[in-house]
Amino acid sequence: MDGNQTAHATSDDPRVPLLPIHRSHSFNSCIQSIFTLNNFFILLGPLLCGIICLCVNLNGGRDASTNMLAVLVWVFTWWLTEAVPMPITSMSLLFLFPLFGIADADDVAHSYMDDVITLVLGSFILALAVEHYNIHRRLALNITILFCGDPLSPPFLLLGICATTAFVSMWMHNVAAAVMMMPVATGILQRFPTGPTQSNLVSKFCKAVVLGVIYSAAVGGMSTLTGTGVNLILVGMWKSYFPEADPISFNTWFFFGFPLAVLIFIALWSILCCLYCRKGSGEALSAYLNKAHLKRELELLGPVAFAEKMVLAVFSILIVLWMTRSITDDIPGWGALFNGRAGDGTASVMMATLLFIIPNKKQPGEKLMDWNKCKKLPWNIILLLGAGFAIADGVRTSGLADVLSEQLDFLEKVPYLAIAPAVCLISGTITEFTSNNATTTLVVPLLIQIAQTMHLHPLLLMVPGAIGAQFSFLLPTGTPSNIVGFTTGHIEISDMIKTGVPLKIAGTVVLSLLMPTLGALVFKTNEPLLNFSKNSL
Repeated sequence: MDGNQTAHATSDDPRVPLLPIHRSHSFNSCIQSIFTLNNFFILLGPLLCGIICLCVNLNGGRDASTNMLAVLVWVFTWWLTEAVPMPITSMSLLFLFPLFGIADADDVAHSYMDDVITLVLGSFILALAVEHYNIHRRLALNITILFCGDPLSPPFLLLGICATTAFVSMWMHNVAAAVMMMPVATGILQRFPTGPTQSNLVSKFCKAVVLGVIYSAAVGGMSTLTGTGVNLILVGMWKSYFPEADPISFNTWFFFGFPLAVLIFIALWSILCCLYCRKGSGEALSAYLNKAHLKRELELLGPVAFAEKMVLAVFSILIVLWMTRSITDDIPGWGALFNGRAGDGTASVMMATLLFIIPNKKQPGEKLMDWNKCKKLPWNIILLLGAGFAIADGVRTSGLADVLSEQLDFLEKVPYLAIAPAVCLISGTITEFTSNNATTTLVVPLLIQIAQTMHLHPLLLMVPGAIGAQFSFLLPTGTPSNIVGFTTGHIEISDMIKTGVPLKIAGTVVLSLLMPTLGALVFKTNEPLLNFSKNSL
C-alpha cells in the first residue's frame, strides 16, 4: 500500500479523529480565554450593580432611585474599562431601564432621538460636506501658516487652534463648535505619521490639540448667553424666581462671563502645554509643518470653487440661525415665530437638507451631497448621546436627583468663602453623570433656597452652580463635545482625567475669586434684593 492509500485508509477509520487533538493545550487555552481581565470587567459591572441593589438603601428600601444608582455603576464600569464596546454599552440602557423598573421601553427609546441629537446629525452632515470639499484642509492650512511661527512653536500653534475654537463657541452651540473645529484640527494632525512610526512627542501634541478643541468649546461657551443652554437656563430661572429684579441681559453676562472664560482659557492652555508640549516637540513637528511647504500646498488647492462657497454659505447661515433662534427674553429671536416649536436641531437638519438640493456645478445633476457621502456618519456618537440623555431622564424620574439634592443641605452651615468652591465642585461632579442642562435645572432651585437660609444674594450661589455644571471635563459622556473629541481615536479617558482634573480645579478657583469681586460689581450682589423673600420662592 502506497502513502496515498495509507492516508486514505487512515482517514476512513472512525477511530481516527479528523483533526488532531491536543487535550492539555486546548484545555489551557480555554481556561486562559475565560479568565481574562476583559471578562473580569464584563462581570464586574453586573456584580457591582447587584451589590448596590442588595446593600444600598437610599430611601429606606429598594426603589427606583437605588436601581438607577445600580444601573449607573454597571454602565459606567463598562464605559470606563471598555470591557464591552462603548456603542453597545450605550445601547444596554434600552434593556436595563425597563428590566429594573426605571422607565418604559418607549420612553427610553425616545431619549435616543431628540433635538440635540438631530442637531448633531445635521452638524455632522455639514461637517462631512466640509471634509468632502477639503474646506477643513484649506482652513487648517491657513491657521497653521498663521500660527506656525518660524521656528515652529507648538505652544503657539496650539494657542491658535484653541483660541479659534473658543471664539467660534462664543456664538454657536458648544457641540456645533466642536463638530466644526474638530475636522480642522484633525486636518492638521493628518500631516503627522500614524501607528508605530509616530514618535511620543508627536502623539502627545495630537492629544493636546484634540483636548484643546473640546475644552475650548466648553470654555468659550461660558462667555456669552448664546454660547450654551446652561446660561439661558440660569437667566430664565432668575427671571422666574425674581420677576421684579433687573434681568440679566446679554451685555451684563458678557461683562462677567468673558473675563471668566479668558482666565480659564489661559489655565487650559498652560495645562496642555505643561502636559503635552514637551522639550523637543518643536523639532519633531517641524519636519511635517514646514511653512514654505504649507504655503505651496495651499496654492495647490487652487481658488475657492463654487461648491466650497455654497457649503460655507450654508454653514454660515446655520450659524446665524443658531445664534438668533433664541437670544434673550427681550429679544426672542426667530424661534418665537414658530411658538418655540423649532429648535437648534430644526435649523441643523433644514440646512443639511439644502446640501442635497443645491448643485455643485461639477457634474450635471450632481448635488453638493448625496447619501453615499453620508455613510461615514458616526452612529456610535449618536448612541452615546442617546445613552447620556436616557441617564439624565432616568436620574430625574427615578428620584435619584432628589436624593442628590438632599445631600446639598449641609451647605447651609458653610461660610460663604467656602460656599462658592463647594457649590462649583458639587455641580461639576454631578454634571459628569448627567447633562449640563439637567444639572443646572437640578441644582439651581436648591441653591436659591440655601441662599435664602444664609441671607445671601441668590446669584452668589446660582452663578457658581450654573458655571460649575459646565465643568464636565472628566468623562466622554459629560457633554457631547467630549464625545466628538473622544471618537477621533487620539485621546483616551485617562487623558481626559489627567487634563480635566487640574482644569476643573483651576476653573473652580477662578470662579471663586471672580464671583465675590467682579460678580458683585456686574450683578450688583452687594445691593439688597427687595423681593428676596419666602413668598418669592
